[in-house]
Amino acid sequence: MKLTVLRVGNVDTEAVQHVLYGLNQAFPNVQCTLSRSVMPIPKEAHNQARRQYHSTRILTNIMNFAEKSDVDIVLGVTALDLYVPSLNFVFGEAHCPGKVALISLFRLKPEFYGQSADKRLFYDRALKEAVHEVGHTLGLAHCRNPSCVMFFSNSILDTDRKKSTFCEECFTFVAGLSEKESSKLHEFRSEVS
Repeated sequence: MKLTVLRVGNVDTEAVQHVLYGLNQAFPNVQCTLSRSVMPIPKEAHNQARRQYHSTRILTNIMNFAEKSDVDIVLGVTALDLYVPSLNFVFGEAHCPGKVALISLFRLKPEFYGQSADKRLFYDRALKEAVHEVGHTLGLAHCRNPSCVMFFSNSILDTDRKKSTFCEECFTFVAGLSEKESSKLHEFRSEVS
């Protein structure tokens, strides 16, 4: 299985490299690479009243990119503040199961919460959100275990509390995805897209 990280707009290069390294650790049977392409920020995603970007609209553009590539999963990484209409903000969004996911680095920086800059904490948060959204593309729903990476982060406190790894139950699911099952999953994705 192949996964590529796609930058959406201008993004912290070190953070993206940390995410890529962490994804290779979290999914050792997945070939994770950085796309040479940088997707421009879709103007139609901007909500001027909210001063945020609609993540689902950005996912649509990522899907267009994914359909033209030879990878199985595309993870978009952006510095934009994201939202969906029913929530004040989101750290990320993904098709579940699906081929595309997106994370935002905007609210992961300690400075956003009035704290001192801490690159290690920032990079750890980015990795957790990346693994979480990729987990959704593989078909994992939110987990009830607060230390599992698949636990829903309602706030940054939830992100900080959970680990960047799967609980035993979620890990068993991910580990059980054989190449054959993975191919079936991608066929299903094409049908529902």
